Amino acid sequence: MIVATLVLSTLLTRWLRLFALSRKLIDVPNSRSSHVAPTPRGGGGAIVLATLAVLPLLAWREVLSLHSLWGFLGAGLLVATIGWLDDHRDVPARWRLLIHFAAASWALAWLDVLPQLRVLGTTFDLGLVGDGLLILYLVWLLNLYNFMDGIDGIASIEAITVCLCAAVLYQLWPGSGDGWLVAVVLAAAVCGFMFWNFPRARIFMGDAGSGFVGIMMGLLSLEAAAIAPELFWGWLILLGAFVVDATVTLIRRLMRGERVHQAHRTHAYQHAARRIGSHVPVSLVFGGVNVMWLLPVAVLVVQGWLDGAVGVLLAYAPLVWLALRYDAGQVEEVGLGVSSKA
Repeated sequence: MIVATLVLSTLLTRWLRLFALSRKLIDVPNSRSSHVAPTPRGGGGAIVLATLAVLPLLAWREVLSLHSLWGFLGAGLLVATIGWLDDHRDVPARWRLLIHFAAASWALAWLDVLPQLRVLGTTFDLGLVGDGLLILYLVWLLNLYNFMDGIDGIASIEAITVCLCAAVLYQLWPGSGDGWLVAVVLAAAVCGFMFWNFPRARIFMGDAGSGFVGIMMGLLSLEAAAIAPELFWGWLILLGAFVVDATVTLIRRLMRGERVHQAHRTHAYQHAARRIGSHVPVSLVFGGVNVMWLLPVAVLVVQGWLDGAVGVLLAYAPLVWLALRYDAGQVEEVGLGVSSKA
C-alpha cells in the first residue's frame, strides 16, 4: 500500500506537470518570489489524489474509523478544491478562509477527538472552548503550511520527516495500533511529488497540495490526541520548525500593519536561502532539525520523561532564536543584501 501510494503519486505528478505546461499554468518569478525560473504549478494535486485514494483502503483495514474517514475526506477535499481554484484563478482571501473554517469544522464534527489537554500532570477538559481552539489550530496549520512552501523541497521534506518521526512516536506508545500507517501513507504520497520538486523544482506544489498536507497533518495530530495527549504534544513538537517561522513572521508583519494574506518573501527560511544562495541546504536543514532535535524532545514527552507543554517550550526556544537570527518577518530591500528593520 505504501509503495503503491508512492508510485501513484509519482506518476500523477508527471501527468500534472505535462498538463500544467500544456495549459501554461506557470509561476513566473517576481519581486516576491524565491525562484528565478518560470515553473509549472499544481503538482500537489498528486498528493491529494494519491492520499485520498488510499484512505478508504485504510478504513477497510480498520486503521481509520469510518468517522475519521469522512472527516479526512471531507476536510481534505474542501481545502484541496479551494486551493486548486486559487492556483488557477485568484480566489479572494475571505472566501478561502471561510472554506478553511468550514473544512476544519467538518473534520472536528466527525473525528473522535476529546478537547482534553494534560499539562504538568493535570488534565483539562476545555469543552466548547477547546473545540474553537482546535478549529483555529487546524486553520492556522493549513495556512502556515501554504506560507512555508516557498523554496524547492522544503514543504516536502518537512512533511516526510514529520510524518516518519511521528510514526516512531506511535511505535513507542503501547496500544497505538496501526495509527502510524496513515502518517506513512501521507509521507509516501509526498515522496512521489518530491521526485519532481527537489533538488530542483520541475513543478510546484501549489495551494491545493500545501493546504491539503497542512490540514492532513493537523488531523493526524488530533487522531493521535484521541489515543493519548502525549502523542498530540509529540506532533506539536515535530511541527515546530514550520510553526515557529510562520508565527514569528506573521506577528512581525501584523505589527507593521501589513496585509498578511499577500505574498511576500520575509520568512526566515527565505532570508536564509538568499544569504546562502541555494534552496537545497536550507530545506535539508529543516529536515535535519526535525530528526536531530525535535524528534528526541518528542520522544522524551511520549516516554513520560518530560511534560508536554515543557517539551514544546524547550523544543521551540532555539527555533525562535533562529527565526529572529534570520530576520523572520523583516523586510529586505529589493536588490540589496541587507534587511530593512522598518
